[in-house]
Amino acid sequence: MSSLYDVAVVGGGIAGLSAGLAGARLGRKTLVLTGEILGGQLLSIARVDGYPGFPEGVAGYDLCPMAQEQAVACGAELAAERVRSLRRADDGWHLFGEDGGEFVARAVVLATGARLRELGVPGEAALRGKGVSHCASCDGPLLRGRVVAVVGGGDSAAQEALTLAEFAARVILVHRGPGLSAQASYREAVRAHPRIETRAGCEVSEILGQDAVTGLRLADAAGGVSDVDVFGVFAYTGLQPMVDLVKDMLQVGPSGGVPTDGWMRTDVAGLFAAGAVRQGWAGRAVASAGEGATAAIAADRYLRDLD
Repeated sequence: MSSLYDVAVVGGGIAGLSAGLAGARLGRKTLVLTGEILGGQLLSIARVDGYPGFPEGVAGYDLCPMAQEQAVACGAELAAERVRSLRRADDGWHLFGEDGGEFVARAVVLATGARLRELGVPGEAALRGKGVSHCASCDGPLLRGRVVAVVGGGDSAAQEALTLAEFAARVILVHRGPGLSAQASYREAVRAHPRIETRAGCEVSEILGQDAVTGLRLADAAGGVSDVDVFGVFAYTGLQPMVDLVKDMLQVGPSGGVPTDGWMRTDVAGLFAAGAVRQGWAGRAVASAGEGATAAIAADRYLRDLD
């Protein structure tokens, strides 16, 4: 069993790493349990815009390693172990890893993030990895010169459409609303790009293909159905907060996230939440970083009160 930590952070995305950095800077013995892969959802983002200090944007797969280096330099410990369960005890919180590790901390920051929601349509599961993808920067080069589809109307969908447009002959952006809900800068960039075509008021009813994606079946608001030939489908229709560790100890919010107050405190003493796992998360990398730091500061105040 590991020694007792002041703060254990569960999650290796920008919220978790920011919490680890802030906790270490406050002089707390801080452990960040990152899981096997560092970076969370940012790994698939080719460029994070609007993050302070990076006026030209920064690749998501670069941002988290930089945050990791800074956290470690300030004294945070990192362990590449995925937490399978979490239990409150008299001496604090016990965290049990999938690889058999057990860690004890006086306070916990939950920064487990969220997973991309699936479309839940025929063909999606069977063709995953055969044209169905969630990573434009990973799979875009494999579809160079071909027609692909992005499903969704928010920031992530717009960003991925712009990334794919660097490789694809044409990107069809399918969204069910009358217009994109992405922030204005992304909407304008999508509108101006000659290789991006938007299909508003449509939903995907089926992904077509046998051994690989060959098309999409779309249904419009008027009840019409049409097939579109595409060779890749990238779905960005929302996030599902990853709350499995705490779903038995507190009530999740309407969107499935963990409710907190402004200091990232949950209803359970000593348990804090930050980033995409939290109910009310603003949906930005910079918001995740701020919430992670806020959670660590709140954990420090909680521990001072205990002492």
